[in-house]
Amino acid sequence: MKTLKTISFIALFISLSYFVSAQSQVTENLKVSGECGMCKKKIEKAAMDAGATYAAWDKDTKILSLKYDDKATSTDKIQQKIADAGYDTPRFKATDEAYNKLEECCQYEREAPGKDEKKGNMPMDMKMKKGKDGKMDMDCSGEKGKSCCEKKAEQ
Repeated sequence: MKTLKTISFIALFISLSYFVSAQSQVTENLKVSGECGMCKKKIEKAAMDAGATYAAWDKDTKILSLKYDDKATSTDKIQQKIADAGYDTPRFKATDEAYNKLEECCQYEREAPGKDEKKGNMPMDMKMKKGKDGKMDMDCSGEKGKSCCEKKAEQ
């Protein structure tokens, strides 16, 4: 009888220990800008450094699959760390300084900020592209041969 009580107590203790220490795993997919295999390594490393337990970025779809313990980190912390590495995420845009530190093969086409964003007052269809000199220029090519700059002037 004493053995049965001891075994029951141990089983109860193990069960309680499991539930108390059980992690709350979150699985999430999000779009992260990038271009190549070097981007993949940097994006995944930034996510893991921010506390992700699993990170896999697909260069074709630009989707980062994440798993993390929501008690230890958050999607905002992970996305901020990725942006700090130079890559735009849905919640955080990389600074120009971080983006410009990326290797040339890693520099992706960045969307310009819209009217509601603090960084400028450019139309939503204006994008940034790398010019012949390697610097970022505005790409004003819009629909039907009109640039977004011409459309804005007509308004």
